[in-house]
Amino acid sequence: MSIIIIGIESSCDDTSAAVVRDGFILSNIIADQNVHRKYGGVVPELASRAHQQNIIPVVDQALLQAEVNKREISAVAFTRGPGLMGSLLVGASFAKGFALARNIPMIGVNHLHAHILVHFLQEKNTKKNTPVFPFLCLLVSGGHTQLVIVRNYLDLEIIGRTMDDAAGEAFDKCAKVMGLPYPGGPSVDHHAASGNPDSFSFTKPKAEGFDFSFSGLKTNFLYFIRDGMLKDKNFIEKNKNDLCASLQKTIIEILLGKCIKAAESTGIHEIALAGGVSANSGLRKAFGEEAAKRGWALYLPEIRYTTDNAAMIAITGYYKYLAGDFATHDITPVAKL
Repeated sequence: MSIIIIGIESSCDDTSAAVVRDGFILSNIIADQNVHRKYGGVVPELASRAHQQNIIPVVDQALLQAEVNKREISAVAFTRGPGLMGSLLVGASFAKGFALARNIPMIGVNHLHAHILVHFLQEKNTKKNTPVFPFLCLLVSGGHTQLVIVRNYLDLEIIGRTMDDAAGEAFDKCAKVMGLPYPGGPSVDHHAASGNPDSFSFTKPKAEGFDFSFSGLKTNFLYFIRDGMLKDKNFIEKNKNDLCASLQKTIIEILLGKCIKAAESTGIHEIALAGGVSANSGLRKAFGEEAAKRGWALYLPEIRYTTDNAAMIAITGYYKYLAGDFATHDITPVAKL
């Protein structure tokens, strides 16, 4: 008998629902919230209100596209955290109601765990290569930067994390300094494609072991822009592409350097990227070149699965279902998990 999981993702500003049958994706519907763009960042109260409006239509569309009746669902998986508490509450509350109404199990999912397991999502009539355990995953997003050893679907060990700001936050905040639109990461990537990455040099903050630090880079970039503007008020506009290319190169070198160090230390040559920043074209290219040079088996997520989506929640729910790892109905969301 097939195992059909419906996944609910509502950790930040995207409301998403997806259906997975036996590890194969049947649907993945996402409703984004463009209202945040004019504020230059996500407004938590607006996000939670939008989730309330979007959750039922999104779930309905996910079931319709999957051609699955709600009576066929084996379990409902939802993002427990980390994320914005108001947003998480909407998804968790819906999941509880759905599970109670259908008398099916409920599965709480760690959002970051799900970003990693998206590599095991299969599509009908397509067989893709998946990482071989154990593998090393660099998880990079707007809120988190981690190096993780993945021993099996449910056994993960964080060996490195950011001590302050995440790589994605560094991209976004530096983009904001230059007046680029939100979200800043894709804007930097776009301008970097036409710039010279060796035009400017920025600091690479020190962090012990496999840990990361990006706070000092943000500060250095801010002061560099300030000094440039004092000399020429059109400094940013004249150098936008080169600034983006140089900033992107610096962040990539920090991330790649730590990953090389971790691979050498652990002896693991199965390397994966995950999270929103893994969509960055410069990062994907740099890791591809390094993998070819070092003999790594490199796994890059499809661009559509790099940002927040319910497909990754559903596939993680599938493996937790197989392990009998279910949640009780007194489970609560956790903003920092």
